[in-house]
Amino acid sequence: MSIAIICPNRDVSDWVTALHAHDPTLTVEVWPGISKPGEVEFVLTWNHPAGLLRQFPKLKCISSLGAGVNHLLNDSTCPPGIPLVRLVDIDLMQSMAEYVLHGVLEHVRRFDDYRHQQALGQWALQNGPHLAEVGIGVMGCGALGSYVAGKLADFGFSVSAWSRTPKQGARMPVFSGEAGLGDFLKQADILVCLLPLTAETENILNMQTFSQLPPKAFLINVARGAHLVDADLLAALDAGQLSGALLDVFRVEPLPREHPFWAHPKIRLTPHVASVTNPHSAALQIVENYHRAITGRQLTNLVDRQRGY
Repeated sequence: MSIAIICPNRDVSDWVTALHAHDPTLTVEVWPGISKPGEVEFVLTWNHPAGLLRQFPKLKCISSLGAGVNHLLNDSTCPPGIPLVRLVDIDLMQSMAEYVLHGVLEHVRRFDDYRHQQALGQWALQNGPHLAEVGIGVMGCGALGSYVAGKLADFGFSVSAWSRTPKQGARMPVFSGEAGLGDFLKQADILVCLLPLTAETENILNMQTFSQLPPKAFLINVARGAHLVDADLLAALDAGQLSGALLDVFRVEPLPREHPFWAHPKIRLTPHVASVTNPHSAALQIVENYHRAITGRQLTNLVDRQRGY
């Protein structure tokens, strides 16, 4: 019995150490050096080669190395009868909240303007709104979206959320479905996308969406690159409908050097670093799910393949 880690072009030695710290008896192998594929019962993976998961006849569970599972759902060769789980980790949620809060504050406090002034040798005060006057709309009410929305509310912003399906018990206004999207968007001076990527949410950040936001709204996309229609963002920025965008995720990663996002003055980019899983924080739930899987017990953070998350 063993756990296989499959993460091409990535050093996963910290993951091996973290897993052994919680259970020294585990047999952990790292692809491509898996000596006994017939003994693998649990796979921990990110961006595995298509078809590879079929090589493990005793497989009982497949765990994503992060909160996203599109790399698994998009693989048509992924064994259909094997449960999928994802990571829901407090360190991952905290790092996401830090990234979004930084992006929001940099925009609201006009730090881009001050950097430009510094380059020109200008000393000038840039007025900005009180935080309570800034409406932030968070798209996505899962564990990650709810956590980030709560942290923004704690900081003093006026926060609302939108979910594809109704949510109960939230501490801020939650709009849902197509019927609630327009009302949600019209109060979002800053739009934060934390949606799972599904057939329903792909391309949701488009011109129709942007046109319903307040004039000069700001976009933060930390979900998936396929949520965003790149050409529509460029058009909305150039037309002045949006004042700027902070993007951490892209349709093709690394972002091709010739892509117009690199040079656009109203776009800030980061290389998919908003929320990076901490092995030592996340390993315990992986070990727990491993033992649940091999003993036939209910798994935690189980993915619904039909819903896509």
